[in-house]
Amino acid sequence: MERYNTLSSYLKEKFGSKLLKLSIDGGFSCPNRKNGKSGCKFCSENGSGEFTTKRKSITEQLNAQIKFLKDKNVDKGYIAYFQSYTNTFLPIEQLRQMYYEAINFPSVKVLSIATRADCFNEEIYNLLAELNEKIEVWIELGLQSSNEKTRNNMNIGYSTETFENCVKKLKELNIKTIFHIIFGLPNENQKDFKNTIDYVNSQKPWGIKIHSLFIQNDCELYEDYLQNKFKVLTWNEYVDALIMAIENLDKEIIIHRLTGDGDKTKLIAPLWSKDKIKTIGEVGKILKQKNSYQGINYKS
Repeated sequence: MERYNTLSSYLKEKFGSKLLKLSIDGGFSCPNRKNGKSGCKFCSENGSGEFTTKRKSITEQLNAQIKFLKDKNVDKGYIAYFQSYTNTFLPIEQLRQMYYEAINFPSVKVLSIATRADCFNEEIYNLLAELNEKIEVWIELGLQSSNEKTRNNMNIGYSTETFENCVKKLKELNIKTIFHIIFGLPNENQKDFKNTIDYVNSQKPWGIKIHSLFIQNDCELYEDYLQNKFKVLTWNEYVDALIMAIENLDKEIIIHRLTGDGDKTKLIAPLWSKDKIKTIGEVGKILKQKNSYQGINYKS
């Protein structure tokens, strides 16, 4: 019995097998980094694109990723994932060229784009709708927390109202949305995590990604961490947060991940986050012991 709604199950049902995710660095920046601004306080220098392969073209990057990941033994198809920084933050013709180069790559079956809710316009929405007629398109949006105070303190730079307007428009275009959230942002607790999950339910995205806060030595939060301005979640606290999230999350929402990957060469804390298998295994064990599952506490 699957205790929660996994991406791998969706992919097997929709495409007949798991798909290999190929991360792309499109040379984007971010509005939060323009004119000398430092960006979101938790964001690394690479804009969360530590595992992309930097090459001159999208095609070269995809080929390099396949070569790098060849031991994964997945050859049924690919997800072209624009990962680094804000992947709608360029003029429309550049976006069109890059996106089409990605979807025309052999065996690419999904186009996944990570971006910000304040980096859309009608031209971009129209392009995404056009692409969505040709291939399955996923848009990953950085919610991180539903707490406006936290969002402001982290310098995220746009309100939940902006976020909601973007989600509404993408839903109108029948484009799948994935919400990115972080447990362990400074001064948040289990109540804040529950409020964020409740907010996610209210917006009804197609998918969700969860990971703990990473403190890397190349992010702005590193200085606050050194000065003991906040406490990093323990492993047990994070596991508790994940159990709460799964039990309270609408069972229709697909969980893309329960942990993430920091850059191990730069990661300062929490060091327990390096062992993803242990965390995922513990979550599965606890759910089985409780005979619990996704949505058991969800109230529509």
